Amino acid sequence: MTANELRSKYIAFFKSKGHAEISGKSLIPENDPSVLFTTAGMHPLVPYLLGEKHPAGTRLTDYQKCVRTGDIDEVGDPSHLTCFEMLGNWSLGDYFKKESIAFSYEFLTSKDWLALDPRKISVTVFAGDANAPRDEDAANYWKENGMPEDKIAYLPASDNWWAAGPTGPCGPDTEIFYWVGEGLPPKGSNKGTDPENWMEIWNNVFMQFNRIDEKTLVPLPKQNVDTGMGLERTNCILQGKTSVYLTEVFKPIIDTIEKLSNYTYGTDAEKDKSVRIIADHSRSAVFILGDQKGVSPSNVGAGYVLRRLIRRAVRHGMKLGIDRAFLAEIAETVIENFKCAYPELEENREKVFNELTAEENKFRDTLKKGEAEFQKLLPNLMKNPKKEISGKVAFRLYDTFGFPLELTQELGAENGFTVDVEGFKEAEKKHQELSRTQSAGTFKGGLAERSEITTKYHTATHLLQAALRQVLGPHVAQKGSNITEERMRFDFSHPAPMTKEEIKQVENLVNEQIKRNLPVKMEIMSLDDAKKSGATALFGEKYESNVKVYTIGDFSKEVCGGPHVENTGNLGTFVITKEQSSSAGVRRIKAVLK
Repeated sequence: MTANELRSKYIAFFKSKGHAEISGKSLIPENDPSVLFTTAGMHPLVPYLLGEKHPAGTRLTDYQKCVRTGDIDEVGDPSHLTCFEMLGNWSLGDYFKKESIAFSYEFLTSKDWLALDPRKISVTVFAGDANAPRDEDAANYWKENGMPEDKIAYLPASDNWWAAGPTGPCGPDTEIFYWVGEGLPPKGSNKGTDPENWMEIWNNVFMQFNRIDEKTLVPLPKQNVDTGMGLERTNCILQGKTSVYLTEVFKPIIDTIEKLSNYTYGTDAEKDKSVRIIADHSRSAVFILGDQKGVSPSNVGAGYVLRRLIRRAVRHGMKLGIDRAFLAEIAETVIENFKCAYPELEENREKVFNELTAEENKFRDTLKKGEAEFQKLLPNLMKNPKKEISGKVAFRLYDTFGFPLELTQELGAENGFTVDVEGFKEAEKKHQELSRTQSAGTFKGGLAERSEITTKYHTATHLLQAALRQVLGPHVAQKGSNITEERMRFDFSHPAPMTKEEIKQVENLVNEQIKRNLPVKMEIMSLDDAKKSGATALFGEKYESNVKVYTIGDFSKEVCGGPHVENTGNLGTFVITKEQSSSAGVRRIKAVLK
């Protein structure tokens, strides 16, 4: 079974169980400063998991591209990926544990669907602690579906408890594993007794409680189910492969790398690792650049992650002897392989090629500068009687100039120096810990960032867009926004800087609507009807066939998922603090509510 077939079968199965298929969303989260990328299939569904009504109903299914940045430096082994696909299904206050477990087991084992060997499946459930009881319900439902007692592992909250944050929605989960060891698993083998031979393929989260404080859990009035199946891992198992890189998801990419490098994958362990890094990072970069709201390489946020991916791929290409720009050729293969599932890749083909080539050439120039910087350091290095380049210096060359450790070692050796590799690793570890804290993010923030003030800011973006269209013209379209509790940021299409008069006009228009105390009304209608009614929609967004349309008095009408205030009267005073360029043809406004 191919990945395309798995994707189609999953959607077909859950549609047969009354789930509506919804579109996967952008890799760049909207109005969520807590994460740089969409990290899980549930991420775009946060408002609905918290109680908002979804236009498509209470049973949903989709496939979603995701990026997780916390372990970029671990990518290169047979299983870690930066960018991956998640197959998901949700119950929004509809069915709960019994049906969720039955659906998962049927899809995995039924001859009509994946037909996996039940003897090679084991599960984990929550073991219970001082705050919440052992999840006997989940365990019993697994037994009802034929799961032997010895294949059920009871694990602690660190393994089988999901929480939105210190407070808020939370609950136990059950994880599904497949045996990847030799033959059949021995009796008594499960994730708890033999973790090395069991690979996780599916996680069912049961949002059962609301955490009031550290010791207080109360049942949620509406209990939700969120599940996520890793497409690449499941596909690997279905094909009997030992690595995701051996499936057709990556094989064409690796074939292209082999042609570029004249190296045959599978003949040298160290070079194989470089091939996997190039395959993963180039694919990830294409997905990020080709996204509906694709970012460009930069030194901050998502752009910095993209730059790291591209540059790490180039470095490993150099290790394989590729001495010219090559990522655009790999991108061609990636786009051909995934354009049916993700048509935006084809739509943004030229942008992907241009950005990759420009960044690759820039990095090669950077390496030349790094070498020049090394030469500048030589006189001081010569004074060191130990003839050793400190780890701190080596890491600064790497972090500031993109100069790889192995090149520092090579140049050092030519001049009679060794490099403090352990010191380099220590400096790198500190940097990674800081990077994880600042940029990798977790999904938790997405649920927490829905306070009263952020809801006000979200509503204000509607007023701002309508005001901009009145003052500047109907060509204005939202290109993205970012909201925190301190301010709002709004990007929009416009070819030139706004004048002071235009800024003041927009500011006054927004404040007039706030003073009018306009009602905010929500309707669910078809996307076609929404467009016919004059509602504006977010640039580059994928919408369902039915959408929410928010109307603010006679001033604004927009397709949006929320959250919103009930009327404009309590927004406060709207003040534009800055108007600047965001990118070619795109302006950016920063504003506050006082």
